[in-house]
Amino acid sequence: MIATAIRTHAARYALALLTLTGMNMIASTGLDAQTAQPLPTAAETDPKTLGLMQGFPPPPDKTIRFIDGSSSRFPNTRWAFSHYRELVPTATVSRGEGPVAPLPRAERDLGGVAITTMDGKAITFNDAMQLTYTDGIVVMHKGKIVFEKYFGEGSPQLPHIAFSVTKSFVGTLAAVLAANGKLDPAAPVTKYVPELKDTAYGDATVRQVMDMTIGVKFSENYSDPNAEVFDYARAGGMMPIAPGYQGPRSFYAFLVKLNKEGEHGQAFAYKTANAEVLAWIVKRASGQSLAALLSSEIWSKLGAEHDGYFMVDSVGTESGGGGYNTALRDLARFGEMMRNKGKFNGQQVIPEAAVADVTQGGKKDDFAKAGYGLLKGWSYRDMWWITHNEHNAYVARGIYGQSVYVDPTAEMVIARYASHPMAANAANDPVSLPMYMALAKELMK
Repeated sequence: MIATAIRTHAARYALALLTLTGMNMIASTGLDAQTAQPLPTAAETDPKTLGLMQGFPPPPDKTIRFIDGSSSRFPNTRWAFSHYRELVPTATVSRGEGPVAPLPRAERDLGGVAITTMDGKAITFNDAMQLTYTDGIVVMHKGKIVFEKYFGEGSPQLPHIAFSVTKSFVGTLAAVLAANGKLDPAAPVTKYVPELKDTAYGDATVRQVMDMTIGVKFSENYSDPNAEVFDYARAGGMMPIAPGYQGPRSFYAFLVKLNKEGEHGQAFAYKTANAEVLAWIVKRASGQSLAALLSSEIWSKLGAEHDGYFMVDSVGTESGGGGYNTALRDLARFGEMMRNKGKFNGQQVIPEAAVADVTQGGKKDDFAKAGYGLLKGWSYRDMWWITHNEHNAYVARGIYGQSVYVDPTAEMVIARYASHPMAANAANDPVSLPMYMALAKELMK
């Protein structure tokens, strides 16, 4: 019965072609109506329990591939999210040659922490991890790991796809280059990428790209087969290409075809194309590939345990919109560096001014125009989501539940990887956001 239920729900909820596109939000307000239907549980869809990709070779009905789209169908995603390097081409982000930075431990039993969801349900932290299909979670408090747990295919050693958390890495790199005088946010995009002069970005500034206040014809409507998001995914090699496909076959070739729609600087509009444009800008400003730049500016200084890696297109261009993969504790190290105003591993990893630029937030009025019903009062800056809540928390967010939650007031960082059946964060925010605050308040006692 479980297998039948999984197939039924997979057909309804998988959003198969979009798993690899790196988007963050689907719905602008609340939960999609379909989420009212019961979903198979995290336990029922555990890839080990299902026998996915087990055996040499795995049975045909348990084999997962990229080329046939099976890697992007739930529950196969619960295996694939931790194994993209085995499915698609990638570029390494080197951890460097230095020693691993230790993460001290002061572990606490937080599983029973009480949480009240946005719809008023009383649950525990243990419940929340299952309801959000958590693959792994690390909770840090005052620089120490107080909780760490893995489920399904998650493990401390396996990198997991970060999806749109990737954007926050790219935005942070832009803020670093700006703080170091190598990038001018007020400059026109064409100063760095003249190839975009006849596109939507021809009259945009770098700052407008960094904060996603760009008027560009780029739809992320998952129900529209003609939406530009599909062209983006095909061009970047992030979804299989049908025979006879004649469209662009690289991120660069796709970006130079984007047209303007609306005006820049008027409202926040979350569009992954902006992240790819910003990735192009930071590469031009630095003279390095995205993988090399991230390694030199951040990853090699963190004392990371593992290399990271980017998914790349047919010409080796990294996906700045959603293709970064890391081990979970290294993601927590990144969050801890941000919490400490750029300091970590005994050094100033990035300029304090870069972190300050992120945490000041963007314009709330611009953000409000996007209509995110669950994120009232938030803003967006340097490709980070700024809550403006009582703890001044800010978040890197990715589809299916990826998150780096930084709470300066509680001195807390939460890094979570997940494989929720629903892509939109609106599907798990009603649990996740109260969970973060409940953990913060528990740790502050």
